[in-house]
Amino acid sequence: MASDETPQPVVGDPVGQQLKRAREKLGLGVDDIARAQHLRPAIIQAIENSEHTRIDSELFLKGYVRAYASQVGLDPDSLITDLDRELEPLRIEREQQQEANPLVDIERRRRQKRRIAKMLVLVAAIALAGFLAYRFILQNETAPTSAEAPEQASDVQPETDLAEADSSPGSEAPVPSDTPVTESDVEPETIEENVPATMTQTSTGEPSGTVAVDVPVEEPAPEPAVEQPVNVVEEPEPLVENPEEPVVIADTARLQMTFTADCWVQVSDADGNRLVASLQRQGDRLDVSGDAPLRVVIGAVDAVGSVRFQGEPVDLGDFRVTNNRTEFTLSL
Repeated sequence: MASDETPQPVVGDPVGQQLKRAREKLGLGVDDIARAQHLRPAIIQAIENSEHTRIDSELFLKGYVRAYASQVGLDPDSLITDLDRELEPLRIEREQQQEANPLVDIERRRRQKRRIAKMLVLVAAIALAGFLAYRFILQNETAPTSAEAPEQASDVQPETDLAEADSSPGSEAPVPSDTPVTESDVEPETIEENVPATMTQTSTGEPSGTVAVDVPVEEPAPEPAVEQPVNVVEEPEPLVENPEEPVVIADTARLQMTFTADCWVQVSDADGNRLVASLQRQGDRLDVSGDAPLRVVIGAVDAVGSVRFQGEPVDLGDFRVTNNRTEFTLSL
């Protein structure tokens, strides 16, 4: 049957013309496609007329085209490839406009400063850890050396004291007391000085020929007492086992959403990274976390069941809604 045949797009035609031709072959109107996609008829007409600038986001445009192609029986991947070729001039124009915008340059510098700050914090943490490790190793090496120094001093000090004692004036060699002293060896003056007051005399009253002389004997001086040095052991300073490291605290936010119908959603974090960019179906639940603030884009407001940010409910009525589409930012 003719109705079972899949309409084949004509190569080289715009994507909008291919979708329109397939829709007309199936006997569907613009309102039928818009109702099935939960979109306004004006958006379907903009897609068919290749008026891509009327749709704010390229991501939303691809989602609409993919859903449209699936509804009319065309190959979504092939149409997306053709759509990329059509959007290339528009992308170049938008990039030129962004480069000329001063706000883009300010945001780029801000991101660069954040990146440099993170690198400096990381380098400081590594330097602090290296310094503490070096100090720990150095103290472990020097502690035993300081404890052994007094022991070495105790081994050397007595020898030095003995050497000084030997070189003192009172350490001369003593005269042996067993050596006999004769009259010829002692001078007269010395004899007279050393002769005691009481002497033995002969019967004639003259002193005998032999005189016993007492020669004083010098005793060696006592060795000075050597004081033993006191061993002093230096205790190493207490080490810091767990050095404090800088902690970087990131403002992480959590967003939860439920859906009652098909809806395209995009969520980006503070650095512009896309956390979610997909088509949510009826009954789906979205739970995403990232660095605050979070930028949220909702393609169909009436398809959102509930929105909770950091566990608190968010009223979409507080934000501006245009053509059933809203775009807002959630901050901590």
